[in-house]
Amino acid sequence: MEYATLAVERHDSVCRISLARESARNAQSQQMLDELDDALTRAEQDDSVRVVVLAGRGAHFSAGHDLKEAQAKRADFTVEERWEYESRRYYGYCLRIWDFPKPTVAQVQGACVAGGFMIANMCDLVVCSDTAYFSDPVGHTLAAAATEVLIHPWVMGLRKAKEMLYTGEKVDAQEALRIGMVNRVVPEAELDAATLALAQRIAQAPPFGLRLIKRSLNRTADAQGFRTALSAHFDTHQLSHLSEEFQAVRERGLAQAIQRNKDLPPRPARDAGLLPPEGETFALGQPGGKKGEAA
Repeated sequence: MEYATLAVERHDSVCRISLARESARNAQSQQMLDELDDALTRAEQDDSVRVVVLAGRGAHFSAGHDLKEAQAKRADFTVEERWEYESRRYYGYCLRIWDFPKPTVAQVQGACVAGGFMIANMCDLVVCSDTAYFSDPVGHTLAAAATEVLIHPWVMGLRKAKEMLYTGEKVDAQEALRIGMVNRVVPEAELDAATLALAQRIAQAPPFGLRLIKRSLNRTADAQGFRTALSAHFDTHQLSHLSEEFQAVRERGLAQAIQRNKDLPPRPARDAGLLPPEGETFALGQPGGKKGEAA
């Protein structure tokens, strides 16, 4: 199956699905999200696929949802239309990755921001390059209640999640490893091979046993309130769309929203090359390029 926004490769029993909008830093358009859901459906139905790797082509995993498209297509959505759209394509598609019956591995390099953070952390395992960083700045840039899927405290702990979301700051690869949010950090030149080797090692296990292990592990999270918490937050996120501050951001346009992120105080990550040089900005977390394209 050929896709306009994805690249799908087979490596024996491993299927690697790569986000492929490199010029937009793999910003997630409606088409990309729909194609990703279709590709996952096909991988689920193919008995020869035992493990799925979710990757991003180019320098970055994903700079998040395509806000440029959102402004053009969905600016005049009613409350009901917005809820329906985000319920299906943001919340629903993410939970589909979480519930995917086969093991999934996220392969992350560069920016993994907002919507990108959501889908990467829906995967069972995360392997990232030493250039990777994770961020959800929308509380600062869009006055929204984080992203639609509040996976953050489940993968990084409550206090670290609060710090990340309250400040809008980024978590680099080594910090993500230290707090247990990612499984392995490797040099970027080795990322493809290291992720594939891990996926192929997993694929050696009997698939039915893996399916049952994953079900039990996910049920452990559900017993702790995982699904209830995510569902409750999704409705809270929708409420934040109705706030006066969110509406003001829409009226001012994305440029002024991005300026708020630029005005955050300097932090050590800038010296490590994880942030742009002084005088430049990330557009809702993405480095360089056209501002306001993704979040």
